[in-house]
Amino acid sequence: MRKPGPRALFAAIALAVTGGVQAGGGSITLASTTSTEASGLFDHLVPKFREATGIHVRVVAVGTGQAFEIGRRGDADVLLVHDTAAEEAFVGDGYAAERRHVMSNDFVLVGPADDPADVASADSALDAFRRIADGAHPFTSRGDDSGTHRAERNLWQDAGIQPRGRWYRELGSGMGGTLNTAAAMDAYTYADRATWTAFGNRQNLTLLFDGDDVMFNPYGSLLLDADRHPHVKHDKARRWHEWLLSDEGQEAIASFRVRGQQLFFPNDATPPEP
Repeated sequence: MRKPGPRALFAAIALAVTGGVQAGGGSITLASTTSTEASGLFDHLVPKFREATGIHVRVVAVGTGQAFEIGRRGDADVLLVHDTAAEEAFVGDGYAAERRHVMSNDFVLVGPADDPADVASADSALDAFRRIADGAHPFTSRGDDSGTHRAERNLWQDAGIQPRGRWYRELGSGMGGTLNTAAAMDAYTYADRATWTAFGNRQNLTLLFDGDDVMFNPYGSLLLDADRHPHVKHDKARRWHEWLLSDEGQEAIASFRVRGQQLFFPNDATPPEP
């Protein structure tokens, strides 16, 4: 019998390896936030995880509120979101078996460079929000029940303000779309730092206020409950969940940079002072 040549042998080995990875790897669906997707984080993390495990991760990027709804229906295998109180309630209500803190970053308040509300001189985030409302300066809100929108609403509430009127625009859009509208309107908006750093259409927008402790932004990984959703790929989802928390996963998170800036910080670290 004629022996296969080097090229044929290499092709056979490659096919066997690829087939083995595909057969043993499979895929999971991750419901996560637009901030993690728009920043490019998953383009950085997912290939590293697939290389380590053979498992492909399909990301569905939505607002945190929508991610919870997807999880309640069992239409995803695992969640990565940013609303700690709601995440803990999600576990308490029996939809998830476990919540783990994975990483964090922070929120920023951006607006027109001439800063008509003078929020750059504010003593706190609440003071900055009051200045915007007192002058009825244009403000674009995501208005989509995302983690960022929920954090923004909490600040208005803590500031004793019910935002309404023509100056306050609820858009029902993702962070990128909200920033685009703010840039077009010369309006203020509340954004996660990762999306703001990666955002290219800034026009006259600039970062005006950050660093308040209330602007801290933790992210949690949620494993769905196997009894409630027995069809979900729990074993593969747990491998993703545990990989994010492993030394390899945490190092991958820490190494992600946009424009030379670290955007997410591992679960044992906090963002440095601005």
